[in-house]
Amino acid sequence: MNKKDLSERDICSKFISPAVKRAGWDGMMQIREEVNFTKGRIIVRGRLVTRGKAKRADYILYYKPNIPIAIIEAKDNNHSLGDGMQQALDYAVTLNIPFVFSSNGDGFVFHDRTGTSMEKETTLSLETFPTPKDLWSKYRAWKGLTSDEEAIVLQDYFEDGSGKGPRYYQVNAINAAVEAIAKGQNRILLVMATGTGKTYTAFQIIWRLWKAKRKKRILFLADRNVLVDQTMVNDFRPFGAAMAKLSTGSKTIERADGAEVELTTALDKRRRIDTAYEVYLGLYQAITGPEERQKLFREFSPGFFDLIVIDECRSASRPRPRKPSTSPTFIISDRRFTPTP
Repeated sequence: MNKKDLSERDICSKFISPAVKRAGWDGMMQIREEVNFTKGRIIVRGRLVTRGKAKRADYILYYKPNIPIAIIEAKDNNHSLGDGMQQALDYAVTLNIPFVFSSNGDGFVFHDRTGTSMEKETTLSLETFPTPKDLWSKYRAWKGLTSDEEAIVLQDYFEDGSGKGPRYYQVNAINAAVEAIAKGQNRILLVMATGTGKTYTAFQIIWRLWKAKRKKRILFLADRNVLVDQTMVNDFRPFGAAMAKLSTGSKTIERADGAEVELTTALDKRRRIDTAYEVYLGLYQAITGPEERQKLFREFSPGFFDLIVIDECRSASRPRPRKPSTSPTFIISDRRFTPTP
């Protein structure tokens, strides 16, 4: 067999994939091949609309699902070992991946974007590809993660069994926010365009922090009732009985799948709050209220919430609670662009 007669996919299946798996990477859970992560830029010329070239990574390696740490760009054996490096680096920037590899089947060129290695680029044989533990140890040292912070960063995403996962930019936002909060940052701003899934992104952040027991009492604020209601029965549905709406009126609404659901409320007719829930959703107006008697935030103790997520932060109506004795974490979701990309 002449290696130079083999196609790029043959090089992947006969040399690159075996080398990666020998290093201990799980083919089902940690290796994804031919990953399309964009459909290509939308190009408009007059009345003609076309798409640019889609972006596809040959390999993305994950320490855990949705925790990508390495990318490999493959070339056939007529190319040199590092010919795929620039393309891989471009993809790594977009995907926020720290460790980058290029291969033609003879070995690997390894580029460490963290800047913590003695040499930025090194050449590796097929037998010395790094193990998952090796790369994660480098990542952990780069980020300075303690054991407690690492446990939060590695907390599982919610999966509904459908196989549908977050888009790459949602993964970037979710992982960056969770990591920042794990390290003690208490003010987070997420800027996302209309139609890019802000609510789903917020849900995954909340879910992981809640499951890791880093955040136990959560408040999600929006500026319209329909946004709160649809959030409760769709993206936030997995919170189940731990979730309630800050409203006195019960309501039945239709879910995306057509099923009717009655929303759980946390207020009685006298506007007394049931504090047994862990995730509360409400309107800015319901929290602040134009009149003194309607300022619902006064009913909560200053340290009641330890995570507050504000959707559409540029709304004119915003909560101004008393300064708490222990500062909660704020995640503010902003929409800076009106057209869906």
